[in-house]
Amino acid sequence: MAGRESSWREEAESSILLKAVSHWREDPGAWFEKSYSRLFETVRVNPHSPDKDWVEGWLEGMGSSRIPWFSGPGSAWEMPFERGSAEGEARLVLTALHDTGRITRQEAVSMLPVLALDPRPGEVVLDMCASPGSKTTQICEHLGDSGAVIANEVISGRVNTLVTNVQRHASRPTVVVQHDGRHIPKVPERGFDRVLVDVPCTGSGTTRKNPDVWGKWLPSSGRSMHELQHDLLSRAIKVAKPGGRIVYSTCSLDPIENEAVVARVLESGVAKVVKAHDLLPEVPSDQGMTVWPTLDDSGRVIDDPVLECLIPPREASVASQLESCMRVWNDSVGGGGFFLAVLEKAAESGRGAAARPPQGPRVNPLEDPASSPLPIAGELASLLEESWGSVPSNMWHRGKSILWSTDEVRGVWDSERSRKGGRELVPGGRWRPLNVIHLGLISARVRKGELERVVSKAAHRLSGEISGPYIEVGSDLLEEILLGNEPSAEALGPFAGEIRGSRVLVDESGFCLSVWVGNRVTPMISESEKTVMRVTRGLSIALREEE
Repeated sequence: MAGRESSWREEAESSILLKAVSHWREDPGAWFEKSYSRLFETVRVNPHSPDKDWVEGWLEGMGSSRIPWFSGPGSAWEMPFERGSAEGEARLVLTALHDTGRITRQEAVSMLPVLALDPRPGEVVLDMCASPGSKTTQICEHLGDSGAVIANEVISGRVNTLVTNVQRHASRPTVVVQHDGRHIPKVPERGFDRVLVDVPCTGSGTTRKNPDVWGKWLPSSGRSMHELQHDLLSRAIKVAKPGGRIVYSTCSLDPIENEAVVARVLESGVAKVVKAHDLLPEVPSDQGMTVWPTLDDSGRVIDDPVLECLIPPREASVASQLESCMRVWNDSVGGGGFFLAVLEKAAESGRGAAARPPQGPRVNPLEDPASSPLPIAGELASLLEESWGSVPSNMWHRGKSILWSTDEVRGVWDSERSRKGGRELVPGGRWRPLNVIHLGLISARVRKGELERVVSKAAHRLSGEISGPYIEVGSDLLEEILLGNEPSAEALGPFAGEIRGSRVLVDESGFCLSVWVGNRVTPMISESEKTVMRVTRGLSIALREEE
């Protein structure tokens, strides 16, 4: 490993990126010395987890420290070891906490855009370039069990990753969609309350986690990304409501991908920049750049009239707004490099690029309406009421899954914009104009027209809404099951003979455990959930052998 790091450093010292940084700031050496060592593991605690206090106590006991500038709900922590280097029980518990949605592993600076976006409960938010989903789940933590997050991703493989992370986090407000962000539909009709556009970029600020950037980055790489970044930001402004907030962000240090993109949309008059430093006063950062050079791929300054749209703005009114952007350098924050700009849409859109998205291929809506989530109704609603005693509002079904969402998600479904898109003309219903892949919290499974089981991630959340599947038991029985034993059904009490199938056991503290009752009582939870449940209750956990 030491040999690899030595070769990486040699490559970094001779890199074009280091030459470029010498044109972007006066002390590139100070930046370089803090842009090479590996990042420490950082995590975000889910404030809606019933185990939140225990999780924070565990992190503190591990020697972790709170990230001082984190201002969102919950908390964020830096752990006392590098990314991916946890060992033994710490590794097992950390993985289990992430897998069960109690924490999210996320680079610290990557948390900044959502803090600047500051979503509020009840709002409808667009996460335009959402995969892998860390920012989407962070938005959900701001919204709680209200609002809607339309989480968009265009690439199919990355959509799968996004869905996996949304399901891991188990939040109700999320709607995962698949569109080219440059053409994403404007729903609701008036526009989104807030839009996050964390665009694809060259990643020149990620050298501490991606050492390959040192050898691969070139100035031409940023120029090749600029047009896409501009188009995405333009569309983000277009679909925001008048007065709505848009946050543009990259993990790049290149002003061509950052200030130059913001300057182009400012020239159209459709939005203005809000001072990011006023929103994030505790974050160690610099203001945005107002002048920057054009570089060739050897890192030298050039004068190329073909690149006119990439040069610093001549209008003083535009240039002055760029100072309100936020640059986070690796050495100032002790982590990765980052850029963000907070924009507010004008009351009335101006003319120009932002008013008309570029033309190009679109991702077609799903052809099979049965694959879209649909509201619970008819026989299925009767089945849930019979099994659960009541049906929580905003329940949906898709295939074998029962999904639980929010009033605002239902509002998107029922919106005038959806009806104009032709949803009501399609047999079985459809989410036009949105191509919906997944929504909400998977709460139960249906098999052959029968309710099969309550999903463990939803068991605690549903306990205040329904009664049917829940059985009160002693904590000693739950601990016996968690230790790997499968007690007989008689252990459930005098009515055990009448109880079969999916049930949720609840002890006197409100602790919930999903089980299947046959002749034996079998837990219906993942290994990660078992690990967390054991360790939170002070039970022994078995370390899995490393592959």
